[in-house]
Amino acid sequence: MTPKIIKGSKRGRGRPAVFDRGKALNAAMKLFWERGYEGTSFDDLIAAMGISGSSFYNSFGSKEALYCEATQTYLEWAGQWFFAILNDPSTDTKTAMALLFEATAEEFTRGDHPLGCMISLAGTHCSPGMKTIRDMMAEHRAFSESAMAARIRKGVANGDVPADTDCDMLAAYYSAVARGLAVQARDGASREKLAEIARLAMRAWPVEQARGRSEVGRSGR
Repeated sequence: MTPKIIKGSKRGRGRPAVFDRGKALNAAMKLFWERGYEGTSFDDLIAAMGISGSSFYNSFGSKEALYCEATQTYLEWAGQWFFAILNDPSTDTKTAMALLFEATAEEFTRGDHPLGCMISLAGTHCSPGMKTIRDMMAEHRAFSESAMAARIRKGVANGDVPADTDCDMLAAYYSAVARGLAVQARDGASREKLAEIARLAMRAWPVEQARGRSEVGRSGR
């Protein structure tokens, strides 16, 4: 997906302004995370990033291009803990998912960045002209869900998930729970509350039934 670049912006003459690009990008990421794409103005961005308007265009091209880059920065950061836990070969599938939710409760309520998740609700409410942003964020959400489904399918192959489990539906369920945790976090829910919601969700993990069948969506009793 190629970000739109504002045409007609010209590079300023003379030596370009010197600034820490990584630090400025991180500031933009947190602002977008907190306010969303349309809720963040150009003036808000350059103030938070500590750069001039000309430096902004010279370095990032446009607001949309910056948002794409800031989103990628967030995904690289979140992906470090998400995939490390999800694909840990030393744990079975159910344990990996439970640990993933524990980490989610912690990461969504940390005090050094905005609450919740930058991806979970981004682009769900935006103007028709922002279809590119909406589609991009939907793709990111679908990717994380597909990663969960792939882990569950691997569990089926390894024998620690019942063979007749609907892997895609189970992944969709846990993806929906994760997005719900993001909303709870933004509304001020504590880490403990998010962790308890996650523990309740894990009761839906499929189990082998006495007659060799499994049920997705019921806890084993």
